[in-house]
Amino acid sequence: MSRPLQISAETAIKLSEQLKVPVEHLMHMPRHILLQKMAELANTPAPAQTETPSQSGQSTEEPKAE
Repeated sequence: MSRPLQISAETAIKLSEQLKVPVEHLMHMPRHILLQKMAELANTPAPAQTETPSQSGQSTEEPKAE
């Protein structure tokens, strides 16, 4: 019988959310299956992040009227 994965609780929670599987299933998932699912997750395109003006280096302040 395989033993539970040797990962931290925080890592298990993040992986379970990203892989959309319960933490209990993740902890007892065979290592080769977990690696396969992580590879599939890495190959999927990440959702486009919206860029805020502060991230793009643009100022959010309006020009002052004289």
